[in-house]
Amino acid sequence: MELPLSALGWDERAYISSVSGQPDMVRRLRELGFLPGTGVCCELISPAGSPAAYRVRGALIALRKRDADMVMVASDREREE
Repeated sequence: MELPLSALGWDERAYISSVSGQPDMVRRLRELGFLPGTGVCCELISPAGSPAAYRVRGALIALRKRDADMVMVASDREREE
């Protein structure tokens, strides 16, 4: 089941399945390493819930909820099946 990146809980891991939205933001997210098939982990969540920091390709990237909603992920468990 796909869900938005912003739905990941603390220390939860998933794999990026797609990135969609405004072309400029999609390009920027891809430049930051948010590419389909890449593993991602939610490492920090602000008290307000936005922004949150995600570990992707060895870098820790903070994204606002509206930007994280552009990235769709599939859980680790689904990838193993």
